[in-house]
Amino acid sequence: MFSGIVEEAATVVAIEKDKGNVHFTLKCTFTNELKIDQSISHNGVCLTVVNLKDDTYTVTAIQETLDVSNLGFLKVGDKVNLERSMIMNGRLDGHIVQGHVDQTAVCENVREADGSWYFKFKYDFDKEMAKKGYLTVDKGSVTVNGVSLTVVNPTDSTFEVAIIPYTYEYTNFHQIKEGTYVNLEFDIIGKYIGRILAFRD
Repeated sequence: MFSGIVEEAATVVAIEKDKGNVHFTLKCTFTNELKIDQSISHNGVCLTVVNLKDDTYTVTAIQETLDVSNLGFLKVGDKVNLERSMIMNGRLDGHIVQGHVDQTAVCENVREADGSWYFKFKYDFDKEMAKKGYLTVDKGSVTVNGVSLTVVNPTDSTFEVAIIPYTYEYTNFHQIKEGTYVNLEFDIIGKYIGRILAFRD
């Protein structure tokens, strides 16, 4: 379980394909605090540490994960948003994030707004899935590349988020431009509500 508050943007230092899987090796400042089997959110995808070596660690993504996320687009040198799992006796600074990416979205527009930035994203809209909570609502929560954000100006298939300078600098949002694919996780509370409503008489 995560909160969508990114700790660091790690650097991809190696990528190895292994049949249908891909092993990603990354470098971050807290590698020495990690352990084998630990869960870490990578651009919003929960992955398990499988190897530690010097100041790097390795995680593995299976084909299903690659199919629904942007991890397959990663290249050596790219930045990846990291968050270690929540400690349950602390404050929930973002919102409840599972680390289970629902789908990708593409950046349609980036505009500066007097020191901050507005990013507009477009995703494939499915009416039946929307009934199950896979949608965005005004002032609701959404996770973009593992970052907990507030939705503004939603339509059926698009939404915007406002990014402050701190988030822009310390996450990989500074690398996102028109045409960049990002990972989306819709709000789990909305999914539960949609599921419950589906069973109403």
